[in-house]
Amino acid sequence: MPMSPSRPVFFALCIAALSFLGAETAGAQTEVIVVSGGPAMRRWEDLRKPGEQHDRWWGNFVRSARVRMQEIKKGTPPGTIITWMVYRDAYDRRSAEDRQPLVSFVESVRDTYGVRLVWFRSGSDVINYINSGMNRRSVKVSGFEYFGHSNKFCFMFDYSSDVYGGSGAWLHETDLKRIRASAFTPNAYCQSWGCHTAESMSAAWKKATGLTLVGAYGKTDYSNGHLSGWKVQLAPGASWRRR
Repeated sequence: MPMSPSRPVFFALCIAALSFLGAETAGAQTEVIVVSGGPAMRRWEDLRKPGEQHDRWWGNFVRSARVRMQEIKKGTPPGTIITWMVYRDAYDRRSAEDRQPLVSFVESVRDTYGVRLVWFRSGSDVINYINSGMNRRSVKVSGFEYFGHSNKFCFMFDYSSDVYGGSGAWLHETDLKRIRASAFTPNAYCQSWGCHTAESMSAAWKKATGLTLVGAYGKTDYSNGHLSGWKVQLAPGASWRRR
């Protein structure tokens, strides 16, 4: 998808993100958490019209997250921990369908780029990791970013994977009150790279954590990542919002 109207906004967001991530107190170790949801199954998506199908390639939320983690690594102080949380069940299912070792491919990203890989299976796993994945008295979360399917109310980790057109694993905005705001640094940078987040979930995130969650008003588009350096694009008419 062309993104010429939004390109300046996109790069401004990336610069702001790296500025926030790099502005923590010198000598204090922090952690950036990047979450990747899973791909849809082709057997479900092939039932849709060609223009309405998702995830023809299994790695949309892996490659885009990997590129972003490389940016974060360059823009944060030495010693910053980058933890990559990946929803495993969807990759196990898609592995069987594609007849490829997708879990091994994900693990190769961990090994090549030196990030911590944490597999998860539910929204509660994500919340629990934010709250207590490390000693949050000494290692605060300085960034949180999400790559995957979403609607305006939730992150959908396995959209159209186990169930056609639906999700059995999610993080809903009503669950965000369980997140401890004290787990984050005051200037933590948070962004959802999924669809529609700014339409409701961003406000719930702000209420729960006190932090802005940058999100899309409208849809995001992962379909032509190979043409955009694996930067997440906006669909026509969509925009990034800080709220």
